[in-house]
Amino acid sequence: MNSLTLDAADEITDAVLKRAQSIGKAVSVAVVDAGGFVIIVRRSDGARPLTPDIARAKAYTAAVMQRPGKMLKKWQESQPVFFSQLSQLPGAALPIMATEGSVTIKKDGEIIGGLGIAGGTADEDQRVADDVLESLGYELEFAAWGVTGGPAGNTGQGA
Repeated sequence: MNSLTLDAADEITDAVLKRAQSIGKAVSVAVVDAGGFVIIVRRSDGARPLTPDIARAKAYTAAVMQRPGKMLKKWQESQPVFFSQLSQLPGAALPIMATEGSVTIKKDGEIIGGLGIAGGTADEDQRVADDVLESLGYELEFAAWGVTGGPAGNTGQGA
């Protein structure tokens, strides 16, 4: 069984901050374990004040929903009432955010955490997350729920 260590979370966080800086963005980054519990949150100089909270919610979503936030968008659009209630569940620690920059961390086929980035545009946050995780050897493919066979990329929707 894989787990996401503090050293691995530091490596991801450092790489995100460097990559974001290279495109001129001040961001916050959060890494959580598979249960959505915070391992690390960092805010770069100049990042807006709410970005750490947004990054935490994005990371939490990717971990507990076990799919990247952008895969959740169609589900959210098709079942908005159900989806909005997920954040109100007694066990929900943070809001569920179906958006870019919310990426599930997967290694050797196992979900081990979530990465959240906030501060750039939606596309920039997603591109930084994908670039960093891919460069560090994490998997970016996820099957759609209820679908057998190979990965569906990022086109999947609800349960």
